[in-house]
Amino acid sequence: MGNLKNVVLVHGAFADGSGFKALYQILTQKGYNVLVVQNPLSSLEDDVKATHVVLDKIGGPAILAGHSWGGAVITEAGNHPNVAALVYIAAFQPDNGESALQWLQTAPPAPENGVLPPDEKGIVYYDKDKFHAGFCADIDADEAAFMYASQGAFYAKGFVTPITDAAWRHKPTYGLIATEDKSINPDIQHTMYKRSNTKVTEVKGSHVIFMSQPEIVAGVIIEAAQKASEA
Repeated sequence: MGNLKNVVLVHGAFADGSGFKALYQILTQKGYNVLVVQNPLSSLEDDVKATHVVLDKIGGPAILAGHSWGGAVITEAGNHPNVAALVYIAAFQPDNGESALQWLQTAPPAPENGVLPPDEKGIVYYDKDKFHAGFCADIDADEAAFMYASQGAFYAKGFVTPITDAAWRHKPTYGLIATEDKSINPDIQHTMYKRSNTKVTEVKGSHVIFMSQPEIVAGVIIEAAQKASEA
């Protein structure tokens, strides 16, 4: 495939693309061309469409990496012809006919988890009082407050929309498990990634390891790119 140097990053719910800044800086300093998808979070279909727009724009083979809900997005969007490999960052990895919510319900939530029920508009938010401890415990309080303030409005219907064609069945797949994750139980991550034969890296950290441990996450993305280059 040649020297693959393109990376597309897909954020999850209760977040936006700004959280990828440290990861972006590490990758670009190493010569990678990085684009960040700004998911509308209005539906799985809309987020897949937004991801496809960026994959079209990048104009060549790319590593597609998704965090959290972004894992469901890359599972569907990853069939795009420009996707050479997938990287799941503490992310959902449903199979055909499965939704993210189905997987979330396979283990009890941590006490710190602050995902609230949908409001009258069908939007799901994260409890402000639990956001730091439940979502991003290993970043500082100021950064956590900004992350809370900049989270997108995530429509609950995305959580229950099933995958139609799981890209991990067709593309090389890597996954990072956050061992201290309070938003997606690490046991859920282990079970999903084991089933799909994903190459796993465990990282000691919260749900936002791409912020607290960006060097490790970047290393997995670079490994995926180098292996794809050799293919």
